[in-house]
Amino acid sequence: MNKDELNMNVQDFFNQYAWSKLQWLIFIITFLVAFFDGMDTAVMGYIAPSLMQDWGIDKSQLVPVLSSALLGAAIGAIAFGPLADKVGRKKILVFSVFLFSFTCILSVFAQNLPQLIILRFITGLGLGAAMPNAVTLLSEYCPDHKRATMVNTMYCGFPIGAAVGGFIASWLIPNFGWKAMLLLSGGVPLLLSIAMIFLLPESVRYLLLKQKPQQMIQNILSRINPQAQQVSKFVLTEHVATGKNKHPIAIILSWQLGWGTVLLWISFFSGLMIFYSIINWMPVLFKEAQMPEHLGPMVSGLFALGGLGAIANGWLMDRFNGNLIIAFCTFITAIAVAFIGPSIQMGLGVFIFVMIVAGTMQNTAQSSLPVLAAQFYPTAARTTGVSWMCGIGRFGAVAGTMLMGVLVGKQLNFTDIFTIISIPAVLMTCCLLLKNALYPESKKTIEHVKPQQEISLNQ
Repeated sequence: MNKDELNMNVQDFFNQYAWSKLQWLIFIITFLVAFFDGMDTAVMGYIAPSLMQDWGIDKSQLVPVLSSALLGAAIGAIAFGPLADKVGRKKILVFSVFLFSFTCILSVFAQNLPQLIILRFITGLGLGAAMPNAVTLLSEYCPDHKRATMVNTMYCGFPIGAAVGGFIASWLIPNFGWKAMLLLSGGVPLLLSIAMIFLLPESVRYLLLKQKPQQMIQNILSRINPQAQQVSKFVLTEHVATGKNKHPIAIILSWQLGWGTVLLWISFFSGLMIFYSIINWMPVLFKEAQMPEHLGPMVSGLFALGGLGAIANGWLMDRFNGNLIIAFCTFITAIAVAFIGPSIQMGLGVFIFVMIVAGTMQNTAQSSLPVLAAQFYPTAARTTGVSWMCGIGRFGAVAGTMLMGVLVGKQLNFTDIFTIISIPAVLMTCCLLLKNALYPESKKTIEHVKPQQEISLNQ
């Protein structure tokens, strides 16, 4: 390759060269972000029984505490998504990790419920902004043939973090108290946010879009392969439908993408209803059922650990229709979640098996939706698209937590509770099938983003 050659599409560069140490570094960092995002999001569910006992509060008073971080996460995702498309993925990602880790530590010093609710809300702002930026940044460094595999594997950090948090809580809280769990969940990611400042590069696709100097882009890409220095100019060419509006929000709500956007919102909303209704309330339900105290966090952890199935799902999505693959997972989820209630009466072994199946299918589907969204949106609006899907979806987490609180308050039996909780999975299946009908993966329009002074998002 010599300097006189034609411009090179940056995606062709990623596709042409082997996965590098820099890409592994980005993967590891974003995986850790997802891991601690999952742990910090689920931590209140794990400490809830001890918190109720220590502060002398009942279940109805616990609902605002469990919901405040989820509400903050919804607002954080919606607010910081467009900002990341304007100022960069790295800046918002570093800030968001610092925010949720620092305020998680501050929660240890809360003296009453109002203080804890406020601190958990602020923690949620950071949690909501972190994951969409992690998904976007990693996806923009991936070759086409392994994007879904790598992003899905990274996203598995979220359920793994929630699961590991459950296992740690089952040992840490009885021995050191619930405040120790908050300190651990906040302290380690605080150190990570500092390391990210020095180790994490900005997205080169974002740098191209913002007309940053070619030498800056070549220096980053040279860490993937030295041949980058021999390219005269990198360009950005995308095969997506965007519409004529340049603002990220206008792009995702354009007539070309709007219906798909709404269907992704409904799907993510429904999936988080299921996840958080189970993971936040299982420890409390188990305690009421007079089961061993440590079993609730452990079973919640097993449910969350099912997200490991997203790794295989990513491999399939790189080769087949992602909409249909995720729809299959949500269909099985509906059946498995509805069967959780009856399985409790069939013995612990059957119950744990059903929880693993339900957790695997639900978390596989949920973990795959961000990469589906990242593939659906263009660079100019990718973080906004993923963030708004996650933000709207976080309201589903609030709704699921509150719905389970209502169902528990009505003293319904386990069978009725989990039959109701399975309904959102049916809705997810319908939405994904409809998205596939409206946006067949083989039908794509073309957007050309030219280098440097000639950048345009018009078709």
